[in-house]
Amino acid sequence: MKSGFVSIIGRPNVGKSTLMNKIVGEKIVITSDKPQTTRNRIQGIHTGEAGQIVFVDTPGIHKPRHLLGEYMVDMSTRSLQEVDVIYYMTDVTRPFGSGEQYIIDRLQDIAVPIFLLINKIDLADEEETRQFMEPFVSRLNFADRIAISATQGTNLDHLLKRTMERLPEGPMYYPADFITDQPTSFLVAELIREKALLLTRDEVPHSLAVEIEEFKQQEDAKIYIRASINTERDSQKGIIIGKNGQMLRNIGARARTDIEALLDRPVYLDLWVKVKKNWRDNEKNLRQLGYHD
Repeated sequence: MKSGFVSIIGRPNVGKSTLMNKIVGEKIVITSDKPQTTRNRIQGIHTGEAGQIVFVDTPGIHKPRHLLGEYMVDMSTRSLQEVDVIYYMTDVTRPFGSGEQYIIDRLQDIAVPIFLLINKIDLADEEETRQFMEPFVSRLNFADRIAISATQGTNLDHLLKRTMERLPEGPMYYPADFITDQPTSFLVAELIREKALLLTRDEVPHSLAVEIEEFKQQEDAKIYIRASINTERDSQKGIIIGKNGQMLRNIGARARTDIEALLDRPVYLDLWVKVKKNWRDNEKNLRQLGYHD
């Protein structure tokens, strides 16, 4: 059989996490219309008759503005040296610009096959897609070019087939029923963060992080989870709590629904909000919140 690792890279918010979720068939990476939602290197696992592909979903490559941003970009660029195939994912609604050139410059000396994935083709016709592709293929020699729709699943079977052809023969790195290597506590924290991002919109940008403080099964078979939503300022804490605690209750209710689906059992979710001043620029806080090698 064949097996190997595939890194999914690209600018923020082009659909990398949606693609991974669609391929593995479960929601293992949170999604948001806000850029830079993915902060960690997250592995998703697809096992088929021909072999096993381990996908690495990385933070979007961007110009960092704080220590957290530097950590995210470093993680993305390091992943290029550790895989068998690279997916460079773009979005047909976002024309070629300096951000794309920045990524292409970093791909020039990469030896592994690079696939150009043009996402959201459901929003463009064939001629528009062809014109969109031209500045990319004129600057880099791609091993393959595949137009897809991550949300609708268009051409994903073809993508997996072409990827498997490029992988070496090797062992299964994970059991066939595994879809991710991430611990349950990490997935739960991410689901809470997703709902907070969704409900607070632009009022609280990416200055929040979720920490699981307690995770245990109770005698009534419920899972008790205590989690803290960390912000950088007191004003952000007030927004997340909301008037009479209504926003926090809404975040908890939506998160609990997804967490119960993930764990397949009832959950008691105990949410708290804390302030860690400027945690994105504090190395100690970053490590405490799980952002480290």
